[in-house]
Amino acid sequence: MDAHENLSAQSEARRQAPDRRWSPGETARQDVLLRYLGAVAAAAAGHGAPAERLSARARPAPPSPTPPPSPFPEPGQPVVREVREVMDVPAAHIRAGLPYRDIARVLAREQAGALPVVDAQDHVVGVVSESDLLAKAAFEASGHRPGPIGGLRERRLHGKARGETAADLMTSPAITVLPGATVAEAAWLAALSRLKRMPVTDREGRLVGVVRRDALLQALIMDDAGIRAEVEAMVEAICPPADRDAVQVAVHDGIVELTGRMQAATARRLLAEIERIADVVEVKNLLGPGT
Repeated sequence: MDAHENLSAQSEARRQAPDRRWSPGETARQDVLLRYLGAVAAAAAGHGAPAERLSARARPAPPSPTPPPSPFPEPGQPVVREVREVMDVPAAHIRAGLPYRDIARVLAREQAGALPVVDAQDHVVGVVSESDLLAKAAFEASGHRPGPIGGLRERRLHGKARGETAADLMTSPAITVLPGATVAEAAWLAALSRLKRMPVTDREGRLVGVVRRDALLQALIMDDAGIRAEVEAMVEAICPPADRDAVQVAVHDGIVELTGRMQAATARRLLAEIERIADVVEVKNLLGPGT
């Protein structure tokens, strides 16, 4: 049983379970939770194989000519979204030599709790956060110093608080992700690391974007509107121009309903592509033969 069939079986079992008193909207929340857990579980199952796609610290593969990517996966493969599709570009960042008071202003301006720190060549060298600045501000305000039996963490924090620039205050090395990592893999990494934002770097470690935790979550848990938009994009890409306006797409609770007219061969290909969308529970084919 694959991940999609497992998710469908769980949904069916939930519908057939004895009735119990749920709060309004509980069914929708349960569906969202199942979809998220299914995506994360799928990433965990393949976590060992795609490690090179996750971090820029992995050894680069030797360059080889590759054909242009197809907009759709090979037959039998699910639709997989990559980090490059959901990351923020350009990425807000901080230079390593920036004074700490200016760092606070940049964090406030960007409405971010943390930002990547880059060197002169845009390599990510760390991440500086509000927590790093808080220790510095507290040190300046109170002059607190660890006692002779102070803990190791307190002593390290005190040493960092004496710094003046982003390079002194940042946490290093930074946890980063590659643009070619899948959204599910990046979500798994963010969950393990408890990060709200992750720098996205190329294989040389240069900053190319930032991916937010909420963007990963929204990409993993596609609502009906998102499913409909993806199906309509497939119709646009697969169907001849004469057939596109003859097809209507409706989505309700993950169930895709196709009505209208379409050539049989085109309909078979479209249905196969739609069934690979992870959040699609069922596809109802009500298409008539094309003219």
